[in-house]
Amino acid sequence: MKASTAAAKLDVYLPATPEEFQQRAITRDELTELQRTPPQWLVDLRRDGPHPRSVIAGRLRISISGLARGGITDPLTTAEIDALQADPPSWLVREREIAAEVRREERRQESREADRRAAAAAAAAAEKPKS
Repeated sequence: MKASTAAAKLDVYLPATPEEFQQRAITRDELTELQRTPPQWLVDLRRDGPHPRSVIAGRLRISISGLARGGITDPLTTAEIDALQADPPSWLVREREIAAEVRREERRQESREADRRAAAAAAAAAEKPKS
């Protein structure tokens, strides 16, 4: 697989990886080994960053779109993410509220769907002839 795909699967920012990682294809076995026993550069990169947008969004508990709306387009280090969490700007507070509302709506829809499936199963069971 391409180095960019491997970096995405490892949740790391590709330009921050070592040059030898960036310049070659990574086999599935190599990826599995990197996940199982990460080398020091990978441990350091995951701990300190810079981090890709997906990791930043997850740590800030907002969407990637929310990052863009907040003007965050570049990778951030762990220290920069921690600083945003310690003193959240108004855009981050707003995006967290939006993300929380989206999660509530998703749970409500999942619950409604589970209720619908249970009602359908009960109706199907009631229609079966008894032998």
